[in-house]
Amino acid sequence: MSSATPTPTRVRRLPVVGALRLGRPSDVWFKPALSVVAAVAPPSLLLVALGRLDLASYTMAGSLCALYAHNRPYAARAKVLAWVVLGMLGGLAVALVTASLTRNAVVLVTVGALLAAVQKAVCDATRVGPPAHVILTFVSSATLFVPQTLGQVPGHLALAAAAGAWAWLVGMAPAPLRPHGPERRATAQALNTAAAYAETAHGGEESAGARSAAYAAVHAAWQTLLAARNRPSTTRRALERLVVRAEVALAAPADTDPARLRAWADAVRGSGRVPRTGDPRRDDGSLGERDELVGVAAERAVAPRPLWSRPGPLAPLAVRTALGCALAGYVSLALGADRPYWALVTAASLYQANLTLTWSRAVQRVVGNLVGVLLFTAVTPVARLGPLALVLCILACNFGAEALIGRNYWLGSVCVTPLALLVTELPGHQPTGELVTDRIVDTLVGALVGFAAAVAVTDRRAGRRVERALTAVDRARERAARLAAGPASTPAALEAARRGLAAAVVDLRATADAAAGEWWQRALPQERVVLAEQAAHRTLAATVRRQGLLPDPGTTSTQTHTEDTSP
Repeated sequence: MSSATPTPTRVRRLPVVGALRLGRPSDVWFKPALSVVAAVAPPSLLLVALGRLDLASYTMAGSLCALYAHNRPYAARAKVLAWVVLGMLGGLAVALVTASLTRNAVVLVTVGALLAAVQKAVCDATRVGPPAHVILTFVSSATLFVPQTLGQVPGHLALAAAAGAWAWLVGMAPAPLRPHGPERRATAQALNTAAAYAETAHGGEESAGARSAAYAAVHAAWQTLLAARNRPSTTRRALERLVVRAEVALAAPADTDPARLRAWADAVRGSGRVPRTGDPRRDDGSLGERDELVGVAAERAVAPRPLWSRPGPLAPLAVRTALGCALAGYVSLALGADRPYWALVTAASLYQANLTLTWSRAVQRVVGNLVGVLLFTAVTPVARLGPLALVLCILACNFGAEALIGRNYWLGSVCVTPLALLVTELPGHQPTGELVTDRIVDTLVGALVGFAAAVAVTDRRAGRRVERALTAVDRARERAARLAAGPASTPAALEAARRGLAAAVVDLRATADAAAGEWWQRALPQERVVLAEQAAHRTLAATVRRQGLLPDPGTTSTQTHTEDTSP
């Protein structure tokens, strides 16, 4: 008789109300909102003055690039924005040439689906986003169904390129005023989440969710600071020391003063001097403030891994995108739709890291689009007062979409839907009833068919990725434990081992969460994941104590030491 306990079958609960719950707005919601208005307005108003508003869809393609890379340091942002503009132009060029060579709707949908899959895979691999591939897919898919000739293609691409260059300038415009703004925001977020976790530990009930969120925020802060490789500065080094303090708080929350972390975060958000962390050197001569960044310098000197070597669920997501977008477009065509790219883009917008998140996005997309259609019917009379009124309505929808989408995707979609419908009015007025009906049908088709394709294309390798992440954590923990126990370990080796283990823990939690949302797979080793995380956190705490990084318990949260780190 076997003593093995059978694994109960899990019943998948598909969230509906939870998917529509509003969250807190982003701290910098106004930045992409204002940027897209500043990028769209001048080209569109110029075309209004010239009487060629029918060309605004091409300039808008380039202007929408201003939505990207707001979380990147400016040195990295310049490169990312340039690549986004080039990627947008590449997809637009393929769409324009294809539209010039054929009007076969099946061929156009097929090309649009393949472009969507490539854009999804590239954006996921490079971690470009939000809004990731959705904007690029919208631009290329919509252009496929605009009649073209080969002779018009260079001129239309030139318009998009000019607007893209202007969007690049808009994205880089804040750099002279706050050259370290993105790094400061990321550091403040890391300090605040570390303080929140420390508060739960002081209350006697450590929250695993708060701990995971804090580790993720600290990891994101390091990624932001390290993005400006080979560009060290006094301000950036001071921010790095603060992120080290956030890491220390995660490893030893009981010995951390949350109020002090929050005070540092408040000071960092401004444009003044970066707070001084204080020298944590102990009487035994352990790691001090000057030595604690040796691991940072070593990591900055290491070249990033090439894109093709980064593991991840890119293949299943790309296949889901290609299949779902193609089927959604074909079904829309079979129903007699004039704009099947709406169904295609709806399907493309669904695909997230796992099926559970994809379902939530489908619910959000449908609800947001249905409410957005109602908003469009209310806005249409105003938009049809003249070309200027139409442009102003488009600008208002752009601003509203970016201002609201951070609270929940469906709320942003309420503004995105009338925006997409108003864009169809640029060449001339369209029948309102027909637009509304087509949009509703294509939304439902795209959501249903797109989600069905996601269910059909299973991600069987999700469990393997969890196993690899577990192995990575075990190896990183063994290395950190060995160095922490060795009397001759150097500060650089200890720091590198500690941060390597912290990064491995973040990756394990993200991988496990993504795999837990997949369907039709074998049971995941959830108990091993929890035990590995607990062991890793104990090792991190031991490493911190070995380094002597714990703050002086006698230091109060009202300490106001600062160092001159003016940009």
